[in-house]
Amino acid sequence: MNDKSPGLPFYQMAASEALQYEGILSLLLHFRWTWIGVIATDNDNGERFVQTISPVFTKSGVCFAFLERIPNYSFISEINGIIQQGASINHKIFSSTANVIVAYGESYSMATFRWLPYLSEHDDMTYNIKSKVWIITSQVEFTSFVFQRNWDSGIFSGAISFEIHFRNPPGFHQYVVHRNPSSTDGDGFIKDFWQQVFGCVFPDITSDKMEENMCTGEEKLESLPGSLFELSMTGHSYNIHSAVYAMAHALHAMSTSSLRQRGMVYGGRENNLNLQFWQLHHFLRSISFNNTAGDAVFINQNGEAASSLDIVNWIIFSNQSLHRVRVGRIYPQTPSDQKLTLDEDAITWHRWFNQTQPLSLCTERCLPGSSKKVKEGQPPCCYDCIPCAEGKIANQDDMNDCHKCPDKDYPSKNRDACLPKNISFLSYEESLGISLACFSLSLSLITALVLGIFMKHHDTPIVIANNQNVTYTLLISLLLCFLCALLFIGQPDKVTCLLRQPAFGIIFSTAVSCVLAKTFTVVLAFMATKPKSRMRKWVGKGLGHSILLSCSIVQAGICTVWLATSPPYPDVDMHSVMEEIILECNEGSVAMFYCVLIYMSCLATVSFAVAFLARKLPDSFNEAKFITFSMLVFCSVWLSFIPSYLSTKGKYMVAVEIFSILASGGGLLGCIFFPKCYIIILRPELNNREQLIRKKI
Repeated sequence: MNDKSPGLPFYQMAASEALQYEGILSLLLHFRWTWIGVIATDNDNGERFVQTISPVFTKSGVCFAFLERIPNYSFISEINGIIQQGASINHKIFSSTANVIVAYGESYSMATFRWLPYLSEHDDMTYNIKSKVWIITSQVEFTSFVFQRNWDSGIFSGAISFEIHFRNPPGFHQYVVHRNPSSTDGDGFIKDFWQQVFGCVFPDITSDKMEENMCTGEEKLESLPGSLFELSMTGHSYNIHSAVYAMAHALHAMSTSSLRQRGMVYGGRENNLNLQFWQLHHFLRSISFNNTAGDAVFINQNGEAASSLDIVNWIIFSNQSLHRVRVGRIYPQTPSDQKLTLDEDAITWHRWFNQTQPLSLCTERCLPGSSKKVKEGQPPCCYDCIPCAEGKIANQDDMNDCHKCPDKDYPSKNRDACLPKNISFLSYEESLGISLACFSLSLSLITALVLGIFMKHHDTPIVIANNQNVTYTLLISLLLCFLCALLFIGQPDKVTCLLRQPAFGIIFSTAVSCVLAKTFTVVLAFMATKPKSRMRKWVGKGLGHSILLSCSIVQAGICTVWLATSPPYPDVDMHSVMEEIILECNEGSVAMFYCVLIYMSCLATVSFAVAFLARKLPDSFNEAKFITFSMLVFCSVWLSFIPSYLSTKGKYMVAVEIFSILASGGGLLGCIFFPKCYIIILRPELNNREQLIRKKI
């Protein structure tokens, strides 16, 4: 095969070794056997086998637990060498954690392999001998030396062998079973064979000495164990059979072609054409026929027969008879992922495996939810299993690394699958959204009722006092504040995102400006009562309106700049909450959002400070006390809002803002207006001028 000299064409009837190596690898990967032992004959072919499979198997994740080269002994005189070297190899094989052994050898290598169970009985080392799954290449036949005929071959039961595809030609079995020395006159080989396999001798006509165990010639070949003689044709013999017929067909085709040419050139006259043997190659490289077994045989231009390989399961019975079961096939002219066909249910494993599929792994598989970490200084098949990190999954066994889920999915609890995220936003269909909407509408209704009460009693002293128009503006602002909370509920869209934060900022600033205006009005009114006070000229509706208008315009200006430069817009947040896709409004410019809050906080702080200083004014002007309480509630709510807002995500962040709006607005409404409503409705006798001008005793 290695001789590339010109004029020495090579024809290969057997399947290529590359196909066999690919089939072995496919079989290992099919059963997930990644930790294997390899034994090969110690010759050029064995070395080529090792050098060929090592990089390919390693690249595919298959590691060698051990690699042993077995000398191909052929003489009894070398029996001591077999025992000495074989004992060491035997120990490595049967003490290894690898349950699968790939064995490569020549046709008679099985006779050497059969020493292994024999040596195990004479090994002084004490360890439990386990059976192995033997994967045997097509070169190896189930043969043995004659003295091994009674040796137990059960250790090879369940082996998987790659064999050249063959079928017995018609009449072959009958031909074999009727072969005996008497039917083959002149064939000295069969007599020698007969004496060896049956342990007898034929009478020697030149000697009068009679042996005890004489051959009759009528012994039955069927009685021999399969390791000594098989009644079926082997794959190697089948290839020889096909090669002979290929040569015959090629010679016939060449002869027929020569006769046609002779008839055309010489008009039917017989003339001898000089036939050159090199002309035969043309016919061999285009030959195609069906052999006597019915299989198609054809040789391509490269001199290779398109031969497939059978995958055979060996079943060895207690009487050492061998039964071969074809469980699969390797096809040469198919895509790589379709070359192997296998019927797992037809495989009979060694009884040691209790008829369950054997495992051959250096490390137990890493289950989904964990990944492999190769141990330092160990083959890549030997690893530890580590759980996937937060946010990553492994959805298959023995994954090299965990991976993140797509943005629309999130890892399961066991980190072994990606689950679809739920769409999340504060909806009217959930209890939280419904509750906040009901609170918003209830407070709006209450505010409207208060406004109605004040408008109905607009001419009473308690309504007229302290700037009636500012009071109405404050109530309307609170009403709008409560209603603007509804903009935060429901699926965000372009309009609601654009309106809700600016509307909240402007309306709330207007409400706080009204409180500030009322506070200044109270203080100035008290100061104006002092004799010769210069503050009298500032007392009136104009001051309150000016404060209200100027403070509101500033906030409106901030919101206008916000909308003009970086307005809010609908956005999707896939990362803040692992299990949810949050539909939210992106504020556009976070700085502008906090500018709105800071400005509103400044107004509230000034209003609270002024009201606090004026809280002990006489009863005629003690609205400052109520304003102090209202601003205390307002400031407390918004001071707690910032950390709460920043520490929550998704719809709960929106809920915090809505709650802050409703709570702070409710504080203003309750502290400022409920005492007045109490007097208007339940204590009308107090709603008169005399009571308002009464001095505190």
